[in-house]
Amino acid sequence: MTTPRHEFYETDEKLTLSIFDKGADPTAVNINFEPRKFTYTHGDKTLVLEPLKGQIDADASDFTVGKVKVEVRLIKRAQGRWGALTGDAPDPLSSTPLPQQTSAPTSGTRKPHKNWDGITTSILSSEKEKTTDQDPNVGGDSTLNGFFQKIFADADEDTKRAMMKSYSESGGTTLSTNWDEVGKGKVEVKPPQGSEWKQWG
Repeated sequence: MTTPRHEFYETDEKLTLSIFDKGADPTAVNINFEPRKFTYTHGDKTLVLEPLKGQIDADASDFTVGKVKVEVRLIKRAQGRWGALTGDAPDPLSSTPLPQQTSAPTSGTRKPHKNWDGITTSILSSEKEKTTDQDPNVGGDSTLNGFFQKIFADADEDTKRAMMKSYSESGGTTLSTNWDEVGKGKVEVKPPQGSEWKQWG
């Protein structure tokens, strides 16, 4: 058994431990977090830190396995600098109840925060995106406008006149491409079902 080279730096909230184990296999790395003990094993390499200088939050602590080193983040239960990884200093938390949240005072317990943007993005990216040709409603109003602009651009003069006249005279409630019908007279306002048209001004 060999002890891998390691070093650390810390803030008041956490201690970051770098274990230099080049080419470590993430599936073979075994790390165990306990309130006053940390254990790392990988092949014939072992690192045991006990007792830790202060108490850690075993559930909140985590690690990442990189190509050159394994980076471990030990989240401190009480704010403050340790100055060393291990030590027999009396644990100020051993006889006191553990606080819910040390970084910010909150009333009651904090509810886990959901990343709605991330969830929405993952749902949208998992669905196959449609083009405006398949569904004119894709992308909201701007794409819908693009769809109508495409029809307008490809249309003949009579169709363009019908579209402009029907849209403006109906207050935006009707869009017709039939000049024979629209050219006969004023286009009536057709509000959506269940709503009432009122003239403003």
